[in-house]
Amino acid sequence: MTDGVFKAMADPTRREILRLLGRGEMTAGQLAERFRISAPSMSHHFSVLKGADLITARREGQQIYYALNTTVLQDVLAVIMDLFAAEPTRRGEPCPQETP
Repeated sequence: MTDGVFKAMADPTRREILRLLGRGEMTAGQLAERFRISAPSMSHHFSVLKGADLITARREGQQIYYALNTTVLQDVLAVIMDLFAAEPTRRGEPCPQETP
């Protein structure tokens, strides 16, 4: 897991792209029409998401289809869940606030 994943997910436009792709594969054009930003900006967002391996792309003729990379998203969720787990409890130790 790289910091690139968290950087990619830090941007609200990229989070919205991920949310839209959660519904299923979409073309670059279908995604772009949902946003009021330039084509180069959309291309940059796609590039960052692909670089973080959060989405996959495939070309079919003139169209580029994007889809979620669910394997990486599952890994991200596992890391996030681990970040918020109470560390002392995982080791079987009482939390510092608890007194026997």
